[in-house]
Amino acid sequence: MLPFHYIIRSVMRAPARFFQQTFGVALVVALLLGAVSFNEGMDRLLVSSGSKHNVIFVGAGSEESVERSEVSTRAETLIAAGVRGIETRLGVPAVSGEVHYMGLVGLPDGSAEQGLLRGVTVEAFEVHREVRILKGRFPRSGEVMLGRLAAYQLGSDPAILGMGSKLEFEGQSFEVVGIFDAPGTVMESEIWIPRTDLQTLTQRDNLSCVILRLEDAGAFRYADLFAKQRLDLELSAVRESDYYRQLSKFYGPIRWMTLLTAAMIAVGAVFGGLNMLYAAYASRIQELAALQTIGYSRIGLFWTLIQESLLSAALGILIALLLGLWLLEGTMVPFSIGTILLGISASNFLIALLVGLLLAVVGVTPPALKCLRTDLPVALRSA
Repeated sequence: MLPFHYIIRSVMRAPARFFQQTFGVALVVALLLGAVSFNEGMDRLLVSSGSKHNVIFVGAGSEESVERSEVSTRAETLIAAGVRGIETRLGVPAVSGEVHYMGLVGLPDGSAEQGLLRGVTVEAFEVHREVRILKGRFPRSGEVMLGRLAAYQLGSDPAILGMGSKLEFEGQSFEVVGIFDAPGTVMESEIWIPRTDLQTLTQRDNLSCVILRLEDAGAFRYADLFAKQRLDLELSAVRESDYYRQLSKFYGPIRWMTLLTAAMIAVGAVFGGLNMLYAAYASRIQELAALQTIGYSRIGLFWTLIQESLLSAALGILIALLLGLWLLEGTMVPFSIGTILLGISASNFLIALLVGLLLAVVGVTPPALKCLRTDLPVALRSA
């Protein structure tokens, strides 16, 4: 087997080729990191948003979209009185009738963006226990409360869209009087507005859903039984965790598309690398034949070429990880379901490492085998 300093010298004899290999691996791994990070961020967002203790009552046939659902206003009272196992705090049942509406929101700079408004009452805090008011207070009529990431979702600067700023909706102005967080959930990208204000402006006299919190997740059967018995209300009971799991499946094609795009770019890079390596090894065929003549085995030389490729791949992986930490870590991507937080996890690091090493081995094997299989007399006479 050739010594390691020979490998370093071989690499330094063609720095342009080494840079090209390194850049190719870095580009592919960085793109894959971005795709995987986006998918993991979406999964985290949807999984964290659903509580196994919460049940969503939506209109029958609207189990896949709360925004499309219509539920009678009286259902809120009937559900609170008729479903067993509802958690109570200070005698108040954890039941929240809500209106969810995706609408055009006017921003302080005069622009307008789509935002999700959730019409709620103070009872919303009984079912959404992860929500905490960071600044200000719960809104009264003519006021709104923003999630911590709502400004990013609306494409605005959080410094501009802060406490005391004004939002426009359906020709009415609303003052921001509160900022809340709900770590890792879709609610952090929402605008919370008094329910009656949203019902008035959207001219609806019903709710989108009624959400309740159970003392025991196993009590879901009582909620499901209520929905099936009260046919007049035309309700369906769905576990909140199941609702967001279904939503995750709905966005499955988008996730696959991001991974497929990264994979196609990787395949293109592999073929590009193959062309480059075929040309590079063709110019070294005499050198490798001479090494075989003085006693080095083909397996040893093959391993040497693999090591050269692994060297450039290792540098490429390092560059891709540094780029990922710089560009992806903590980056927030506005999406229709909420703001997706990107990051580099341990699984991202492992995938980057495996893909980079695979590219190094797969990319170098065909041209190396072609070069080493050439008969020695032919190889020694080649120019």
